[in-house]
Order: sequence, then C-alpha cells, then structure tokens
Amino acid sequence: MRLLFIRHADPDYSIDSLTAKGFEEAELLAEKLKNEKIDYAYVSPLGRAQKTAEIGLKYKTLQPQTKECLTEFGVPFTTEEGENLWIWDWLPTYYNANPALFDTEKWLTVPCIANSAVPAAYKRVTEEFDRILAAHGYVRNGLIYNVENSNTDTLAFFCHFGIETVLLSHLIGVAPPALLHGFCALPSSVTTVYTEERRQGYAHFRCSAYGSTEHLYIAGKEPSFAARFCEIFDSPDRH
Repeated sequence: MRLLFIRHADPDYSIDSLTAKGFEEAELLAEKLKNEKIDYAYVSPLGRAQKTAEIGLKYKTLQPQTKECLTEFGVPFTTEEGENLWIWDWLPTYYNANPALFDTEKWLTVPCIANSAVPAAYKRVTEEFDRILAAHGYVRNGLIYNVENSNTDTLAFFCHFGIETVLLSHLIGVAPPALLHGFCALPSSVTTVYTEERRQGYAHFRCSAYGSTEHLYIAGKEPSFAARFCEIFDSPDRH
C-alpha cells in the first residue's frame, strides 16, 4: 500500500483558504496528480486543505472523505518560562536543553508536554489514523502492522504540516519533534510512504520521498515560504 501526504497549498490563514499563489500551486499539483494512481482520498476539515483537495483532484472521479484526525495539530502547551507554543515552535536552545524531546519513548514525559493536552491529542489522532489503515487491511501491532488484506492501493491524505509530521512519526516510530524541527514540508508538497512486507503478514512503512515540490520547479515556480523560519537572524523572514 502507498500513502501520499499532501500539504495544503500556500495558505491565507485569515480566511482559512488559499492565497493567489496557493491557488496557482494547487493547479500545478493537480497536473502532477492527474496521472498518479490514487484509489482513496481523505482530507482535513479545514478550508485550506479542502480547497487544495478540490483543485488537486479535479482530474479524478473519486470523492475525498473528510477526517477529523487530519486537522492541523494545533495543540498548545506552556513552557517553564511561560511561553505559549505549539510543538513546531520550540527554539533550538530549548530542545538542546531537553534532549528527551527527541526520544521516542520520553518526549511525552517532558513536563511542558505531559502537563498539556498534547499526549491525549497525539493518542486520539494516531488511533483514528490507524483505524483508517485498518479499514484498508493494515492493523497496528506495536511498531509494525499486521497485513490482513495485502494490496497496492494508494491513499492520499490532504492535510497540514504539523499533522502530517505527527502521523509520519507514528508510522516510522520516531519522536515528532525530531521530524518537526529537522524537516519542513512546504505548501502543496507531496510525501510518499510505502509499505514493505518483507515477511508475509507483517508490514513496515517507509518514506521514499519527503516534501516533493517537483511540480512547482517543473513549472519554474519557487515554493512559498509557509512553515519555514528565517534562514539567517538578520532577515525580514519569519522568526
């Protein structure tokens, strides 16, 4: 089975839709997906993902199903210094002082996380996501999946950077902060994950392409900046 995680195109958060550049990105995404084999599609209930799916799938006949577990993982927490943040917003000095954030078993026990709604939300969205996979024949068993219906279907998930990373961390067995702070899926990017069933009846998910924006570069378009932070401190970009 193959999974495609598709981040929404450049967002206009003020109206939960897309910017003019975002609509252009979504059209180019549609050209990329036109010849892709997609058997099932799922989409976040938020407007920017819905609009991206609507445009991105315009050459397909399938109708995406809206799933709450694909909503952006905007679960706040408060640091010991009183800062209100989301899990993609730590500064390097903070996670340098809290290496447990990068430990698969311990990240949920870091006090600012343990004392927030993050653990319950992480459990809820990963369990709901696993129910989707189970409906397609792959049932979670510890760190792997029991294969009850081996298949080569492709499932497309139109969602957001935060939740895409959280779900990917669950699939491959790493702490979300390691991916959230080490990787960046730009708007309209496509991440491809396959199952590998090297022993009959047992599968593991493996990422073969992360955050591909080839559809933009082919068209001579630079990806938009959303989700990135400033490359150097003395710049006008997002800090």
